[in-house]
Amino acid sequence: MIKVNNALTPKKLLPKLERLFGLSAQKILAIERAWDPAKCTPVFTVAGRYATRGWTEWTQGFQFGSAVLQYDATGEERFLDLGWRKTVEFMATHVSHIGVHDHGFNNVSTYGNLLRLMREDRIGFNQWERNFYELALKVSGAVQAARWTKISPACATRLSGKTRERGYIYTFNGPHSLFADTIRSLRALALAHQLGHVLMGEGDRKISLLARLVEHADTTATFNVYYGERRDAYDVRGRVAHESIFNVNDGNYRCPGTQQGYSPFSTWTRGLAWVLCGFAEQLEFIASRPEEEFEAWTPPEPEPMLLRETPHREPQARYGSARDPVAAMMRAAAQATADFYIENTPSDGVPYWDTGAPGLVKLGNYLKKPADPFNDHEPVDSSAAAIAAQGLLRLGKYLGGSDGARYWQAGLTIANTIFDEPYLSTKPEHQGLLLHSIYHRPNGWDYVPRGSKIPRGESSMWGDYHARELALLLWREAKGLPYLKFF
Repeated sequence: MIKVNNALTPKKLLPKLERLFGLSAQKILAIERAWDPAKCTPVFTVAGRYATRGWTEWTQGFQFGSAVLQYDATGEERFLDLGWRKTVEFMATHVSHIGVHDHGFNNVSTYGNLLRLMREDRIGFNQWERNFYELALKVSGAVQAARWTKISPACATRLSGKTRERGYIYTFNGPHSLFADTIRSLRALALAHQLGHVLMGEGDRKISLLARLVEHADTTATFNVYYGERRDAYDVRGRVAHESIFNVNDGNYRCPGTQQGYSPFSTWTRGLAWVLCGFAEQLEFIASRPEEEFEAWTPPEPEPMLLRETPHREPQARYGSARDPVAAMMRAAAQATADFYIENTPSDGVPYWDTGAPGLVKLGNYLKKPADPFNDHEPVDSSAAAIAAQGLLRLGKYLGGSDGARYWQAGLTIANTIFDEPYLSTKPEHQGLLLHSIYHRPNGWDYVPRGSKIPRGESSMWGDYHARELALLLWREAKGLPYLKFF
């Protein structure tokens, strides 16, 4: 269980943040000097140097988006120029990529960050440049939303309300597959909706991107997140299934699954972190939208009381606004996963790669002590820590009060750990920024150094990017600058 440090503040972390961005600059430039674009996208490091891994093209936005975040924190023009040039040169195919569920990763990290900086007057205003960013984000959100599988009306989900097209954004595995990861990619739909865009369907039908965002979130909250409601023998509140499998013939849910976790009935911790961070961020987004946009999810009026005996029925929740049911669904998922993360992570806030990994039994009472990335049995995943820390901070800020303070301080505790050795990469010859990140343990893709029995000491594009994004959020808080939001 995380030993939350209640004395930490963003200002107290400033020395670590300054050191991180100093090292970050070196890493970004080292990759730029060494990387051959013909090798496709850098994914993770092997013996300290970034390598590729052909699966899907989901990390290039993190590569160039990192340069934009670096500019945001330091004001160094060379990083803005680098991020801008590479976005223009390489990111167009990602905007129209119909084969992935990762648009929020690739395109919001690049076009989205550049648009955000222009909106904040951090870079010079140019109408055509702004139009360029906005068009890319509109198309990206619509393309992402078009990867749609309908689910059966018989599938009871967290939201009630009027008749609607329920479903989810399917993964590269095919229309039957819903990943936990995609909840963070909903930021692509959110931005496109904010920009006034819709997905045009057959017969010129206008399909709301907000509707698809909410429905995907509802399906994820229902089938990928557990609430201790006796759904199965492994129903522990806050546990996350990496994948949900549906029968595409009738739209019914079949079972949990996993691609990168140990088993469907354990929790892959990066999947847990994606859900926690994604829901927390979407809570912030929907709070910014007009209430009338959420009327489709308003529960029907209660039936009038009858004089004759009726079966017992649970009292129906009452809401003060049209937005409340959607917010309640997202908040329940965010808080459940936040609590699970805090309770099932070692004391310093860095998780092992899966809560059911078989070698954990050899580590003794590992939840009562700091994580050990140098053990011989199971690797930790620092990238999950960076993602989860941002989710905890955002959830804490959103909730406020004592509950919010607990999550906020947990996020600071994790940041305090990973922004220092042995997680912060300080050697100039290592191209990564955040060490001890894990990509795909079951497939054996992660590099195992000589003398070790498990992967360790390596970095990933998503881990490095989210370490920078987390650091930028805290940097702005410490400096009294505007709160970091993607929208």
